[in-house]
Formats: sequence, C-alpha cells, structure tokens
Amino acid sequence: MSKIILITGASRGIGAATARLAAQRGYDVAINYASNREAAEAVAADVRKAGRRAVTIQADIGKPGDIARLFTTVDKELGRLDAFFNNAGIVEKASRFVDIPPDRLQRIIAVNTTGAFIAAQEAVRRMSTRLGGNGGVLVNMSSMAAKLGGSGESTDYATAKGAIDTLTIGLAQEVASEGIRVNAVRPGFIYTDMHASGGDPDRVDRLSPFVPMKRGGQPEEVARAILWLLSDQASFSTGTFIDVTGGR
Repeated sequence: MSKIILITGASRGIGAATARLAAQRGYDVAINYASNREAAEAVAADVRKAGRRAVTIQADIGKPGDIARLFTTVDKELGRLDAFFNNAGIVEKASRFVDIPPDRLQRIIAVNTTGAFIAAQEAVRRMSTRLGGNGGVLVNMSSMAAKLGGSGESTDYATAKGAIDTLTIGLAQEVASEGIRVNAVRPGFIYTDMHASGGDPDRVDRLSPFVPMKRGGQPEEVARAILWLLSDQASFSTGTFIDVTGGR
C-alpha cells in the first residue's frame, strides 16, 4: 500500500522537485499551491506519469481557514497522511532592517511561521498515535537564513525561519513518543523562482563565488535530503537538520 504525502507550496522550486521525487519513491502526492494552478497541474501530471495518485489543492497558507480546508480535502481525496513536507514560504524584495514596514513583516510571519505552525498542528492531529493515528514524518522547510540572519536583505524572512528551527526542535521532542519524527532542511543558494519573487533573479549566480563548492544548488539536491528524512533510513533521526548549502 502506497504512502500519502502532502507538500505545501508544491507548484514550483523545491516543493515541486520533492513532489516528483516522492512519486518516484512510491508516494501518492497532495500538491498544494497558492495561485498558479497550471504549474501545480504540471507537477501532478508528472506524479501520475510515475504511476502514483495526485491531487492539486489551492490554499493560502497565510490563512488558517484555508489550511484546515487543505487537510480535510487531502483526507477525502487521498486518505490519512503518512508524511508532510511543511514547505510553503514567501520572501519579499531585499530591504534594510529599518525599512521593513509592519504589513510586510506580518505577511512574512503569517505564511512562513504562523501558517507552518498551524499546518504542523493539522498534520500531528492526523499522525499521532496518542490521537488514534498511525504515526508519520514531518519535514519543515527552514533556511540558512535562520543561522546567518539575512542581514541587509531579509531579516524578516530570517526571523521567520529561525522560528521554524525552534518549532522543529520543540515539536520533535513533544511527539517523539507518539510515533512522529520531525526534522528540517536548511537550503542555501538554490536555483528557484523565489529569488525572482524577491526581486533578484540572478542572486544565486551573483553569490555562488562565496559558496565553498563555487556553485548554487538545484532543487533536486534538496529534495533528495528531504526524501531521506522521510524514509525509514532516517528512523532514529528526529529534531535534527540537514544543511544543503555547498558548505556555506
């Protein structure tokens, strides 16, 4: 019997790469997207080509009501979750700390922190053996910004991802006895559309000379780390992090 995974923010970048690799590894995949239905359907088509079931579900992870609807839709369309990649995130254009307005900070926190927290709650409610579930695995999307601080560019995003690191540790300890493992990945400079969303589409090429491996990473390289954390090969790993950064 195949396992079921939900991936938020799965229409592009690391989320899309993880959805495709998960299908190759035998998962049925629920693909969440915020607005780009066409991109999400393209990912779903690739999942189906791999012989797995796929469903696309629009939901804004910045809205608690949308998160609740997302999870109940997965329940109805695919069944009870075995795995959750808590991936959805947003970033704004580079800005100095003092120039970040309150509404921007609130948007960043709403999706990257509050939304991820609430989504993790929904996943745990379905997986916890204490609550009648069969156990499961969560992988949170953090960032090297959580360790480096985002100075001069995105201290709001870095702050939000620092909270994800704390969530990963605390939640892992709380639900370890309930059959749930919780880990995170911290990508570095990866070739994704997020940099263009932040107003700097050439950011990876510009900064890759500062990476010890002298290149940016590909979404598939992060996806492989995520699938390892989801797998039984990582059966004794919880509350931990994989930095996928080329040594940065």
